[in-house]
Amino acid sequence: MDERESLYFDTISLADSEAAAAAAAHRKSISQSRNTIYHSAVDLAGDENRSSLRLGVENAALAWQPGYRQSTALEHLNGNGNGNGNGGGDQTDAVIAAQMIAMQNGRGHLPTGIGASTEGNNSGGFGNGGGGAGRGAGGGDDEVSRRLLRTSSNISNKDKKLPITYSQWKSRTYRRFDDGKRSVDFVLAYNGEDQLEEHRRKREIFEANLQREGLQLEHNKVQRVHFIKIHAPAEVLYRYAEVLKIKVPLKPIPGQDQIFAETAHEFKSCLSRMCRSLFSSVQLNSELFPEREPRIHLEFSKNYLELYDTEHPNFLDASTRYSIISFILQRQHFVEGEETADNLGIEKLVQDGIYTCSYTLHDKDDRDRLLKEWANISKWKNLQPLDQIKDYFGAKVALYFAWLGFYTKMLIPISILGILCFLYGFITWGSDPISRDICDDNGTIMCPQCDRNCDFWRLNETCTSSKFNYLIDNNMTVVFALTMSIWAVVYLEFWKRYSAGLVHRWGLTGFTHHVEHPRPQYLAKISRSRKLAGKTTTLDPDVPFWSFKFLPNFTSYSIMVLFICISVIAIAGIIIYRMAQRASHSILGSENSMTFKVMILPMTAGIIDLIVISLLDMVYSSLAVKLTNYEYCRTQTEYDESLTIKNYVFQFVNYYSSLFYIAFLKGKFVGYPAKYNRVLGFRQEECNPGGCLMELCMQLVIIMAGKQAVNAIVEMLIPYLMRTIKELSYRHGWYKSHEDQRLVPYNQFTEDYNLLPAENNSLYVEYLEMVVQFGFITLFSLAFPLAPLLALLNNVLEVRLDAIKMLRFLRRPVGMRARDIGVWQGIMTVVTRIAVASSAMIIAFSTNLIPKIVYAASSGDIELNNYLNFTLAVFNTQDFQVQPLLGESQHVNETVCRYTEFRNPPDDPHPYKRPMIYWKILTGRLAFIVIYQNIITMLQGILRWAVPDVSGRLLKRIKHENFLLREHIIEYEKQHAMKLVQTEVSVGQQKAESNLRQRQSETANRRSEEATSFV
Repeated sequence: MDERESLYFDTISLADSEAAAAAAAHRKSISQSRNTIYHSAVDLAGDENRSSLRLGVENAALAWQPGYRQSTALEHLNGNGNGNGNGGGDQTDAVIAAQMIAMQNGRGHLPTGIGASTEGNNSGGFGNGGGGAGRGAGGGDDEVSRRLLRTSSNISNKDKKLPITYSQWKSRTYRRFDDGKRSVDFVLAYNGEDQLEEHRRKREIFEANLQREGLQLEHNKVQRVHFIKIHAPAEVLYRYAEVLKIKVPLKPIPGQDQIFAETAHEFKSCLSRMCRSLFSSVQLNSELFPEREPRIHLEFSKNYLELYDTEHPNFLDASTRYSIISFILQRQHFVEGEETADNLGIEKLVQDGIYTCSYTLHDKDDRDRLLKEWANISKWKNLQPLDQIKDYFGAKVALYFAWLGFYTKMLIPISILGILCFLYGFITWGSDPISRDICDDNGTIMCPQCDRNCDFWRLNETCTSSKFNYLIDNNMTVVFALTMSIWAVVYLEFWKRYSAGLVHRWGLTGFTHHVEHPRPQYLAKISRSRKLAGKTTTLDPDVPFWSFKFLPNFTSYSIMVLFICISVIAIAGIIIYRMAQRASHSILGSENSMTFKVMILPMTAGIIDLIVISLLDMVYSSLAVKLTNYEYCRTQTEYDESLTIKNYVFQFVNYYSSLFYIAFLKGKFVGYPAKYNRVLGFRQEECNPGGCLMELCMQLVIIMAGKQAVNAIVEMLIPYLMRTIKELSYRHGWYKSHEDQRLVPYNQFTEDYNLLPAENNSLYVEYLEMVVQFGFITLFSLAFPLAPLLALLNNVLEVRLDAIKMLRFLRRPVGMRARDIGVWQGIMTVVTRIAVASSAMIIAFSTNLIPKIVYAASSGDIELNNYLNFTLAVFNTQDFQVQPLLGESQHVNETVCRYTEFRNPPDDPHPYKRPMIYWKILTGRLAFIVIYQNIITMLQGILRWAVPDVSGRLLKRIKHENFLLREHIIEYEKQHAMKLVQTEVSVGQQKAESNLRQRQSETANRRSEEATSFV
């Protein structure tokens, strides 16, 4: 028998234990109709007096059938659809209905009038045993219900029940309580075989406290994993919405349309309409995602309940409800007596294994709509439904996707500029005097690049690499660097402006984290502290910094510095490997090959660097969480910021250190053949005659593209494989231990149980990936103008892949409020300022711009015809510090060689010393850095001043809304006060009239008594 059938029948409402035994006895015959369940008419009507259906079997022994398919009851009724009633012994739904009815009434036989036949081609009959049921093929579950209702007329009143099909039952209880009305807002899961009395007692206390808060609970104990379904009534939501100061939309206020019209005026110009029609293909489906009317938001208060628009989608939406329930779960005790912070919250219960997990449920309809229109790679060019994302995941997740989408769109213009710069270099390939002179040169002999085993080599061997170097080191280089520096500031300022509008639209303007409640883990940490035990009587004490917080913070950041040193040592090891060049020489070919020196060696070093970076990243990421847990972080915001800062500082060094080395150190302090500067006995690396920019480009591409590939595998492939393996293991019973019995997913909370948990800081990885990428393109894209294009292509997919991951592979996260992207905004601002200095130094020291300008100014050679010879110094081979072993080389008799440096020739009175031209070039480089940095900083300051964080229109709208809101509340209070006065007056009048009538009655009675006495 199929497990879903078993679960299906186990959840019907049976009358008593005898009925349960009868149900078990008839399980085999009942299973012939997979999709039919019969509730009483009271059950189907959803009697509010019944809070749940009683469970017939609490711990069913289930067996999985891989060949299961969810067929309809009508298929079995029609003899499996062959039209002649052949059912192979199957019974009709009418017979099964009668059996179920009898069992529900404690009887083990069929009622009178219901017959059954299992022979030949007769699968059953409606009272007369005929086999013609298959000829009346109907239209699904409704047809089955209709026939069963008609047939039930032959059943006695005692046995009559109203049938309901499996599909109908499933749709009623898929993510609802068994009454089919109350929605499941939260789920707790625990191992049903956990027999520890302590665990059971803590669960009972915790659940009792939840019910005391007003939450409604319902147990599901059908399988090994038991579930507790939680529903939050409106009264609970209202109470905590007021406590948490949640803003909700108001009903339309007189005068608000004029405010909205003024704000929307900027979007109704002719140009905006033309752009909207031009890009109509990227617009959202207005039928699935209709545009919402703007509303004014106000902090919730039960005193103003009549003012709120309870029908608006933003009024206590799903994410808000889940956040309220999560807030309650985190602050309920599970130990009677002394209630301390150490026995507080669901996270502590999950950590101790009392519950296995707690999570919110995905909504099938909303998720399917988002999967179809948003989390779909084929919709890569479409806009994102940010309002619906906010309703589904909360503002914090919605802001991440809004930021990622905005960042991706801002990459488009800079990507186009990068393509133009690259095309410029390609078109003007042949006009570069340096590469032309290198390729045309046949007589220049260069000095060996290592001490013993390297031979002299000809300059024209670097012809190809010099041409490629020109693609990124040309006249457009400075223009691209200048534009990138301006673009970074424009992007950040416009994002703040754009996000302010989103936050206001979602009713989060003015939200701050200062009123954020403390983390339960923080309170537990304080409660365990002996030093604080006698000093505080409050639940949330003020923890001194120097006596408590300093040591954990110092330890945490010291370990961070230690790992930074390890990362630097690893990079230094790779540099020494490049200096030694021995392992690669023996494997990859001749040490004198220019292909090896220019291409293979940098590529292998870059791949090794990527592997080392990734390994250190994984180790430190897990360690950073433990270090942050060791600190005293009061709120979740403080915790996230501390974790983010520690991780990003390490990642900054880890990912960028090798690039900084190539850009600023390689080839700058080599020395000269008579006196090389050495590290551990090895000569320092030299740049090619064209410069180190080409190698910086290769290293950037390898690390940037490799990191994106690794992240895609970690984020998508690994969760997919984990979920697939877990589902197959449960489905086929691959787990051998009794504790790991398979879990059958037959409703929303059992399906979501198999998904991966969504952590509170789950967005940290996504933010870190994008901010590291932002650093690549702002700090080093000068070396590779196509880097923004690579980032753009990656991000177009990243938006959809992140959406797929959150909707398919992760449980639904608890919605959290946010007004910005947090500390990441400040990090990108700092990176932007560092990028200015980085670009200036790369242009000054890694390109030929300044030497060309100085040479042209000092020699008058505007065409730079002799520039190559100007950059090469002369060396006498007799002056070698270590004579090379040339063997049978054709250059045995060479007396002079050239090397890339600015030094005096050997016949100068001061041989091999720095000439005056070197100091002029150095002065020019330093002057360029100062001038460039000051100009860019000034331009960035002007842009920050010219582009305010909040637009003038939005500020004006907020001001008018606040004024209108105050007036509306004042008017409401006046009307409410007048009603109270009128009520009091009316009550007073009624009381006065009642007193008057009472006095009149008393007077009449007294006169009557007097008259009687007189008579």
